Amino acid sequence: MSSFRNAVVSLPGKERVASTPFGARIVIHATAAETDGAFGMWETFTPPGHGPAPHTHTRETEVFRVIRGIYRFQCGDEAFDAPVGTVVVLPPHVPHSWRNIGDEPGQMFGTVTPGGCEQLFIDIEAFGADTPEKIAVIEARLGIINDITLALGLTGPQPR
Repeated sequence: MSSFRNAVVSLPGKERVASTPFGARIVIHATAAETDGAFGMWETFTPPGHGPAPHTHTRETEVFRVIRGIYRFQCGDEAFDAPVGTVVVLPPHVPHSWRNIGDEPGQMFGTVTPGGCEQLFIDIEAFGADTPEKIAVIEARLGIINDITLALGLTGPQPR
């Protein structure tokens, strides 16, 4: 039986604030630890021209809903723009990235299932991971593959 038996509540002004690997503000709304692994949920606030480097999740599916701004997504060989209201579902094991291509700060709501990779943002803050190498160690532990985790020998080859 699941231990996820109570509401998870993220009240305005009392959210957990953390940082993304590219230094943007992120608000964590629910974690795998709170949902018995079912999902993780956050909101990301992205400055113009910013977004994560290409990476691959080996454990979870990501879902994003664009709240503010316009983003350009890359998923495998496919590239597309995502204006306000767009929902994007990114499969595991496929390299992907996204970037705020607008002139204003962007905002997206993100969910992963199963939960777990939201721990990346929490651990960046908790451990003061302030270099790409320190962040890569956390990413590798969470099954996230990118050029830095590969260069440091922390993960196996990335599927193409």
